[in-house]
This record gives sequence, structure tokens and C-alpha cells, in this order.
Amino acid sequence: MPALQLMRRLESGPRGLTEEQAEERLLRDGENVVPAWRPASWPRRFLGSLRDPFTMVLLCLGLVSAAIASWGTACVIMVLVVVSCVLRSGGEHQAGRSMAALRELVATTASVQRRADDGAPPVVREAPVDQLVVGDVIRLGPGDLVPADVRLLRASGLTVHQAALTGESAPVPKYPIDAPEYPVDTPAGHGAEPPDLAEPPHLCFQGSSVASGSATALVIATGADTRFAASYGRPARRRTETAFDRSVHGIAWTLIRFMLLTPPLVLMAHAALRGRGLEMLPFAVAVAVGLTPEMLPVIVTATLARGAAALARTSGVIVRRLPALHDLGAIDVLCLDKTGTLTQDRPVVERSVDARGDDDPGVLRWAAVSSFWTLELAELPAPDTLDEAILDAAGEACGNNDADPLAYGDDATPLAYGDGAGPLAYDGIAALPFDPVHRFAAAIVRRPGQHGRHTLAVKGAVEDVLDRCGHVAVGGTEAELDAAERARLLGLAARKAADGLRLVAVAHAERPARLGTYREPDVRGLTFLGFVALRDALAPTAADALHDLARRGVAVKVLTGDHPGTAARACRDLGLEPGEVLTAGQLGALTGPPLAEAVGRATVVARCTARDKARIVTALRESGHVTGFLGDGVNDLPALHAADVGVCPRGAVEVARESADVVLAEKDLTALDHAIAAGRHSSGNIAAYLHITLSSNLGNVIAMLAAGLLLPFLPMLPAQVLVQNLCFDAAQLAFAVDRPASAATRRPAVLRARPFLRYITVFGLLNAVADLATFGVLAFAVHTTAADADSHPAMFHAGWFTENLLTQAMVMLLLRTGRRAAEDGALGPVHLAVTALAVIGVLLPLSPLGPLLDMSAPPPLYYALLAAVLTVYGCALTAARKRYASRKPRAGCPA
Repeated sequence: MPALQLMRRLESGPRGLTEEQAEERLLRDGENVVPAWRPASWPRRFLGSLRDPFTMVLLCLGLVSAAIASWGTACVIMVLVVVSCVLRSGGEHQAGRSMAALRELVATTASVQRRADDGAPPVVREAPVDQLVVGDVIRLGPGDLVPADVRLLRASGLTVHQAALTGESAPVPKYPIDAPEYPVDTPAGHGAEPPDLAEPPHLCFQGSSVASGSATALVIATGADTRFAASYGRPARRRTETAFDRSVHGIAWTLIRFMLLTPPLVLMAHAALRGRGLEMLPFAVAVAVGLTPEMLPVIVTATLARGAAALARTSGVIVRRLPALHDLGAIDVLCLDKTGTLTQDRPVVERSVDARGDDDPGVLRWAAVSSFWTLELAELPAPDTLDEAILDAAGEACGNNDADPLAYGDDATPLAYGDGAGPLAYDGIAALPFDPVHRFAAAIVRRPGQHGRHTLAVKGAVEDVLDRCGHVAVGGTEAELDAAERARLLGLAARKAADGLRLVAVAHAERPARLGTYREPDVRGLTFLGFVALRDALAPTAADALHDLARRGVAVKVLTGDHPGTAARACRDLGLEPGEVLTAGQLGALTGPPLAEAVGRATVVARCTARDKARIVTALRESGHVTGFLGDGVNDLPALHAADVGVCPRGAVEVARESADVVLAEKDLTALDHAIAAGRHSSGNIAAYLHITLSSNLGNVIAMLAAGLLLPFLPMLPAQVLVQNLCFDAAQLAFAVDRPASAATRRPAVLRARPFLRYITVFGLLNAVADLATFGVLAFAVHTTAADADSHPAMFHAGWFTENLLTQAMVMLLLRTGRRAAEDGALGPVHLAVTALAVIGVLLPLSPLGPLLDMSAPPPLYYALLAAVLTVYGCALTAARKRYASRKPRAGCPA
């Protein structure tokens, strides 16, 4: 409806509301705030940590242990559960506090026009954004955030950044329309294409910001009724399973099946072969506990928390959800937007060409004259980024990069500008600033010594400037601009645009001097000079970061709302081959594997909407890729939630920060590369722990079951199993602070159940063979040297206890993914833990604690035979590990 009719309907007016009206509406409608997601409390995070599969397994084992009065085992398991949950909930709570601190950086005031009462004049004052109400009249200027959804009443050269809402990198022109209609020739910016008609030019939405110009606007929606809030509320659904969930759940359920089968099998085997019944239940539970990686929740949480704390301290990266650090390490496809990531939010001049397409610095000079004097005479509050780029390029063209290109020389004459004088060589007369309706800017100047003549320097959108030209400058002469020549110039512009360049047409004209005001109809009969071609300024660290990501096996997909040529050119300039450039329209209604296959062949998908981005990310995930998405706007929310890891910069809109798993200090791929490396370090340590623990535990369980059936006594007592597990578990805490080798960061770190099970089966069987060989040499040594048969079980327990801890120490040292001794001269935490474990394994049975655990010293012959067994076992481990290392590395197997 017309603006006045709308104001009447909202019971407002051009002078704004009275303070009393504003207070009434504030009480009625509430504050202008987006409905917030309440942060989870620490107790709630603690309880949420109990949902981890391995934590639930440990809880069940602890309850079973308590039920059979195995209090020592039950207490140890409960302590491990509590420590794991405290570490995880504490790390995520600290990340939540860091996010709360970021909210303090958001602007909180707006310029609102209100009256003290009906008869008082309006006064413009700063008011808190949350106090704005429907019907308020506000003022907008350069750099202002749009605080609510507004209808423009008046505007002067207004352009706004809507990247947070639509993903469009270029500022969008906005202007008032009294009776809103959508004309076919809806205007755009300098050399830009007309905007989508779905984006009404007379409305500005919360979440956008003013790039240039000024405006007076009427607030039409606040709080939960804004377009921003509608987008904010959509992704409240829970994210589907991430890579971490899939990895841990797959392994967890495999182990759960083993653990559920183990106690019944032990009981049935002993009942059938030995006639033992329920008295074997504690031993059966001990065997199940022996198979369980009890320290996994602690190791995982401690490793991820340590990596997240290091990232926050060194790179300013906040990991809001600890498992997201693992998912970062598993990423093999990273989807991102172009603007602000690969490129900066500003253009740079690539070249200036004449009507034939040949380089011509004179065209840039006239564009600089237009930019400089338009800025000076139109009294614009801030220069447009396009004008800044033209003036910077013109300054470089003068050959004096260290000086102000607009300054005077030592003899008080203007510095040279290309092949002519600089802007200060002219006298500024008048200016017509850029108008989004007519899409050009013009400066009227007087040349030195030509007091009877005025020169019009004009630049703007190609079609609009050509429509105002009657001649074209070619080779130093002017020719008539006929329809054929105009078509040729439009074709040249189209080819440049397809190559990713943004073109600004430049023209000039001579006029007799006059005293009257210049208006838009006066800008006719121009002589076309040529084009200034601009491209996006590249992010300074993007090229190196893309190279590092490629080296880490991460494929980058650029999903952008920009022109295909613009995105492809940015990729080529950064050394990223764009390959087949697709548009969202070409992908049509594809979903699932066909869509993933199409995107897999391309690097750039242009003209993407928010729905397109989410659809592509979802298809890639469903095809087996681990995906990350880097975004910062409301339009990125669906994709942030569709990805395994949602990443945004600190400067993103608040709703994006609240939705993301990882928050970067800056929108910089280098910081993201560091985060991926940290994720792979943590994942490498977790994988090393799982491989070593489970292969060792599996071997011990197989050997224990075999010995239990072959021996007339239990191979190990439940208390001995508990002490052995405590020693091994304590030693494995070293993996939380280990430093992985550089090879651990060269490929995505994903634990996949099938190769994982194959690995632990191979090395578990090796361990079981070593244990069974130990049984043989132990039986031989005991029967040969010990006369008292009653001491045989105690010696057997001591000998196997020692062998178990020594083989576990060897496995930790030989199968770890950490640095080799050659790479690191100093002893690392794993070396120290292995040494301590070996010392305990040898000395504990010989100490006064040995008899308390029903262990007595084995004969000396046993130690000599054990050394031989361990030597053979070490050689077998080394050979098997080299065989795995020589094969192509697979996800789930340490290198």
C-alpha cells in the first residue's frame, strides 16, 4: 500500500511516534529482540554427557559389578564415568561462556525520531535497539545495522549489504516506492544486473547493514515478526548424526555385542567343561570389563578438550561442541561461500580498456575524475568501495604509490595521472551522485584555461551509460554510436562479465558553461570512452590456505549466490581449478547420489539460494563424505545444520554463531586449516588409544578364556584383572597429551568399523599367541623349578600379570601414531608411561603388595624364557605394523 496509507494503518506519521505511544506498544508487543535459545546449564550438560554410548556401557558394567558385590570394580568404573562427564561438560560450558562474551560486541542502539507529545517537534536521539516498536521512524547512515524490518520513506544513494540474508556479495541499491510495484527495469548498482524481484527495493530487513547513502524509514516489524527471526527459528531442529556419532556408535555397538556375549559364553563353557556354575560370574564380568576400553570417555574428552583449549588460546577458535573437533579432523569436503573467504568485501581494478578492448589508462583517468568530484561535491558521507578502487588504481597508475595521487607536486601543480592531469587539475562545478534508478554518477568539471566550457565525466552501468551516448571514441577520433556498434560493445561487456569481471562504462561530454543546476536529463549526447574492469580483491591468505587444504585431502566446493564467471575467476586467481562451473538452476531438482555426483565433478556452484546450499551439503553427507560448511549469514543456517561441522566467523550474525559448532576469530581459511589440523591431531590420539587398547584387550580376553578352560584354577583373579586394567588405563592417559606425527594430519581421520575391526583382530590374535606362548613357558618354568604345587597358581598369576603389562607396554610403544624418537630427541609422555608400566609389571609381583593380590615371584628361568617370547612378539608386531604402513593408508588404521 502507499506509504501514507501504511503509516495511518500503523497509527504513525512522518514525524514519528510520541514517547507515550512507544511505551504502550513496547508493553503490548514486547522488546525488539530475536527469541533466544537459552544456553544449557552446567548440570544439564553433565547429564547430557551420560548419553555417550561408551559411558552408558560403563554405567551398565558398574551396576552389574555392584550387583555381584564387586565393589572395587564398580567404584573404579563410576569414578571414570564422573571424570569423563565433568571434563566434557566443563569444556562445553567454557565454550558457551566465550560465546556469551561475543554478544557484547554487537551494536545495541539506533537513531529514532520521536516526539515528547502530539504538539512537540520530532527529535532524533539514540535509543536501544530492543526498545524500537512498530511505527517508529528511524534514520539510517553508512555503517548502521538495520535494527528491524523497515519501509523506506526517503533515501539518498542508499545501498545495503544483504550478504547475511541472501549471500549476495555486492551492495544492493534501495529506494522508496510510494505505491510498491515491481517494474521490469528494477535498478541495480554500478554495472550490476537487476536484482531478484523477490527482494523489494523499498524494504530493508533486520540483519542487513548500510553500505552507503542515508535514509529515513518506518519500522514495520520487530522481534519475532522480522524476516531475520523467521530464519532464526527454522533451524531449531536437532542436527542429524555427525561423523563423530557415526564412528563412535558403530564401534560402540560392535563392542557391546561382544561384551554381552562374553559372560554367558564363559559361564556356559566352564559349566560344561569344569562343572563350575555361578561362582564364575565375577570372573565372567571381569572378562567383559577387560574387553571394555574403560578410559575411552576420559581419553576422548580430555584429548578433545585439550585440543579445543589450545585452539582458543593460539588461534582464537572457539569449539562450542567438543565432538566437533573430531569432525573437523574427519572433513574431506569443505563447502564455503566466496565473499569474505576467498575474496575480500571490496573490488579492485583489473584494467581499463577503450571501445576496442585495448588497454587505455585515459579511461581510468576519467573514471577517477568522476569518482573524486562526485564524492567531493555530492557530500556523500563515505566513499563507495567501487569509487575507492578506482581512485586507488588511478593513484598507482601515476607511478607514485607512496604519495597521495590527488596531491599537488613541489611546484604546486597537480601530479600527472596516466596520460593526463589528475582530478585536482580540474575545477569541480557540480555532481550527480549515483542514483539506483538511472544507474550512473556524473561529475561536472571545468578544465584548466577553459572557463567557457564544462566537461561531464560519467560512469555507471553499461546499458544505462550506452543509452546516453551518441558517439564513441575510437583511435583518437569520434564516430557515431549506431545500433551495430552498441550491440558490439554490449557483447564485449558480456564476454568480460562471463570472465568474472565487473564492468563500469565511462563516457564524457563537453557543454557550454552555464549557471543553472544540472539534472539527469542534461546527461545526454555523451561520447563513450571505454570500460573499467574490476574484480574481487583476493583474500591475502586464501591461496596458501587452499593449497594446505588440498594437501590435507580436503576438497573445497564454492557455493555462492554470485555470477558463475565471478566465482570461477576468483578460484583461478587463487590457483584452485574451477573445473565444470555449475549453477543451482542446472542442478534442477536433483537430490541424493545424482546431486552428489554432479557436485563432485565441479568446484563452483553459483546462483545458490539457502535451500540449494543445504540440499548440496545434505547430498554430499548422504553419499559418505564428511562435510564442513563455512558461512556467516542467516541464509547459511540450513547448510550450517546440514553439515557435519558448521563453522562461522566471530563477525557472523548472532543466529549463525549460535548455530555453528566452531567459531573462528576471523573469516580466514588459515584459521580453519589450523582447526582441521588440531582435529586430526586429537583424532589421531583417540584412534591410537582405541587400536592399542582394543587389540591388547582382545588378545588378553582370548588368552584368558583359553587358559580358564585349560587350567584347573582361574588364570587371573578379579582383583588382579582390576589392578592390571588400572595400571594400563593410567598409562594410556599419556595419549591425551601425545604429539602425533605430521603424517597424521595429511588425510581425513575417520574411524570406520570394518577396517578398525580387521586391525584389532590381527593384532589381538598376535597378542593372544604371545599370551598362550607365555602360558607354555610359564608352566614349564614353574613345574621345573617349583616343588610346592600349592604355589603354582600364585606364581602363574604373577608371571601372567608381568607378561600382560610388558606386552601392553610394547603395544603402546610400537603401535602408537606419535612422533618417532628420531623426530623428537626428548622423551615424550608415551615413553614415560611405557617405562612406568614396565617397571610396575616387573616389580609389583616381587613387592610386599604381591602376596596381598595372591601373587608370588616366578622362578628366574621364567624371566629368561619371557624375554625370548617378548623378543619374538616385538619382531612380529614390527613386521605387521610395517605391512600396514606399506599399504595405502585406510581410514580407521593408524599410519
